[in-house]
Amino acid sequence: MSTLEIKNLNVSIGDRPILKDFTLTIPKGEVHAIMGPNGTGKSTLAKALAGHPDYTVTSGEVLLDGKNILETEADERSRAGLFMAFQYPSEIPGVTIANFIRAALQSRLAEGEELDATAYYKKLYQKMDLLKIDRKFTSRAVNEGFSGGEKKRCEILQMAMLEPSYAVLDETDSGLDIDALRIVADGVNSLRGAKLGVLLITHYQRLLNYIVPDVVHVMYDGRIVKSGPKELALELESKGYDWVKDLVPA
Repeated sequence: MSTLEIKNLNVSIGDRPILKDFTLTIPKGEVHAIMGPNGTGKSTLAKALAGHPDYTVTSGEVLLDGKNILETEADERSRAGLFMAFQYPSEIPGVTIANFIRAALQSRLAEGEELDATAYYKKLYQKMDLLKIDRKFTSRAVNEGFSGGEKKRCEILQMAMLEPSYAVLDETDSGLDIDALRIVADGVNSLRGAKLGVLLITHYQRLLNYIVPDVVHVMYDGRIVKSGPKELALELESKGYDWVKDLVPA
């Protein structure tokens, strides 16, 4: 079975350890949610997977279908099938969404091979229709002047076009009102299937009302301390995180 395996991953920022022997396996076709309080390492995990230079991996492996992607650069990880949706997507003034996604797809082709423009726009509009995005959206500069919901929809459109094997969604519900949350969740759900594994990072159970996970993991002090079915998220919602401290290994 195709999997994303994180094995005994230790990550530091400067001299401060954040992730501590973090271990998790996500089979393709499943949605795994990670929940936990602020400062426990959730976003550090996402950025370390993506190859952010500020995060130092001191030990461990991240195997994407058996290959350790920690030995590769960020762009190579993307081409290998890993997608990252950021909590705070950056603005790229002067670059339209259509051209941005086209450039990303072109970069995945062999040297000398050109992306077919007609086929590209046909696929782009199909994905936009699937995600219920107005086609005028693609002429706007990437995230410039966007609302929180528009930024996240732009991220999901990129994911739909790039068709990754595994997607890491870092607090994709951050800054969204309930209507925007539903729209983004509908987009993610429309892409679910046997060819995609999803790691969904969130603080709140409300997102999991719309994107129902196969497994919920509780993260505390840089590691997973408890895993369970979707009902575990409801337990966290009602009890908070204080009780989780008792699950941390001595």
